[in-house]
Amino acid sequence: MKAITQHRYGSADVLHLEDVDMPTIGDDEVLISVRAAGVDPGVWHLMSGEPYLVRAMGFGLRTPKVPVRGRDVSGVVDRVGASVTRLTVGDEVFGTCESGSFAEYASAPEKQVAIKPANTTFEQAAAVPISGATALQAVRDSGRVQPGQRVLVIGASGGVGSFAVQIAKAFGATVTGVCTTTKVDLVRDLGADHVIDYTLADIDADGAQYDVIIDTGGNRPLSTLRRALTPQGTLVVVGGEHGGGRWLGGFDRQFRAPLASMFARQRLTGLVAKERVADLDVLRGLIEAGTVIPTIDRCFPLAAAPDAIRYLEQGHARGKVVVTV
Repeated sequence: MKAITQHRYGSADVLHLEDVDMPTIGDDEVLISVRAAGVDPGVWHLMSGEPYLVRAMGFGLRTPKVPVRGRDVSGVVDRVGASVTRLTVGDEVFGTCESGSFAEYASAPEKQVAIKPANTTFEQAAAVPISGATALQAVRDSGRVQPGQRVLVIGASGGVGSFAVQIAKAFGATVTGVCTTTKVDLVRDLGADHVIDYTLADIDADGAQYDVIIDTGGNRPLSTLRRALTPQGTLVVVGGEHGGGRWLGGFDRQFRAPLASMFARQRLTGLVAKERVADLDVLRGLIEAGTVIPTIDRCFPLAAAPDAIRYLEQGHARGKVVVTV
């Protein structure tokens, strides 16, 4: 089968379209005929091996342990393991895979795969699993967002942010999105009640007014975020795309936030999302109800997956970037 592989860490130049063996499946896994695969910042981290914390987390110290890139996947179940009970051959599914989704076929544990929303394309479904589940956990679990609360989403036009705006609205919050000038209209279309263009105004310009702040991979100091937060508000730091050096990258804020929370009334947390089929089911319900709509900027064919990652790295994407197979 065809797949996008890498045999060393580096830029997108280390990625190549190659013929590789079909992935095998265990008793609790399914084999998916891939139709589309999402591109998220995690793909870049695993490709580059930076920050070095990524390598220490079991993904390979010197070379990538899994040579095929991609985690988000949507497609059709081609084969099921002996212990699989929820899924059958022919089911249209979405979720996260273990063998790499930038390929014609991918293997995935049954516990990480759910039935695809009926009203989405495969491309839309592939945009959901990692970014959508991260946003859901940030809003519902870490942020504990309640109806009537004021929620600030930083990076509102990005992959996680575009879902976080819609999910926070679904939870009854008044949402303010933060983005750059060219993406203001997009964030309004997502349902944000207010939009801050960060090139024109600071998020703390009006003082402490947000009950929950969800920062999706920004680089603002914790002190700035806390000034915009109410005295007993909650900060959720998601991802780590900027700063912090080659060892921790932007993830250093995720470690520092809980420590700072020990000395404040404000609740400061860092989120490392978990992959759970129950969250995929929740997201499917929100999508089928029309409450959440996956936002796709561009689709790239499998052979152009390196260009998809380069495009995401440039920071211009409006919503999600997807690879089609």
